[in-house]
Amino acid sequence: MKNLFETTKQKDTSISPNITKYDLPDADITLCENFFTALESENLLQKLIEKINWQQYAISIFGKKINQPRLTAFYGDEQKKYSYSRIVLNPIPWNEELLFIKSRIEALSNVNFTSVLLNYYRNGNDSMGWHADDEKELGENPVIGSVSFGATRTFQLKHIKNKDLKKIDINLTNGSFLLMKGTTQHFWQHQIPKTSKILNLRINLTFRKL
Repeated sequence: MKNLFETTKQKDTSISPNITKYDLPDADITLCENFFTALESENLLQKLIEKINWQQYAISIFGKKINQPRLTAFYGDEQKKYSYSRIVLNPIPWNEELLFIKSRIEALSNVNFTSVLLNYYRNGNDSMGWHADDEKELGENPVIGSVSFGATRTFQLKHIKNKDLKKIDINLTNGSFLLMKGTTQHFWQHQIPKTSKILNLRINLTFRKL
């Protein structure tokens, strides 16, 4: 990875990272925009499109099988399988691009991530419904590191118990890194809603510690 990424760093004149810590009850959420430079993000986006083993899985809703409205893939350490919505995912071994991204976010977050679930949103019609990343494999207080490349999509949050709290909208921009930890997954759900305004693709990587 040295030649690819050290070269882009030398030529890239992108703005510096901007870190926002969200003041939300029962949550620990930090957003770092421009965490990856524009050229790094462009290179990584293309590599992920080409090299990841993308799949479209079906889920059961009220007894009916439907395809998820996005493509997915699961990579990670050996034997660190993961399950959600009755889908069991066995990890594909890390590739060099994923290890590069992993090392960068681990240096900032001080977390050793063991796997990553990737989602490929082909356009605004692809989405992710309301959910919390609270599967038992993720431990008592799950830590989720979310990296985005490509089109900006709105990441929405809502408190599960306190209905008086308004929904929170966070724009996940190209090259951004969102870190969720603490009790966030116990009290907040999140989604990526459909939108007719987005025509371009986005790839999101949610790193986890299983």
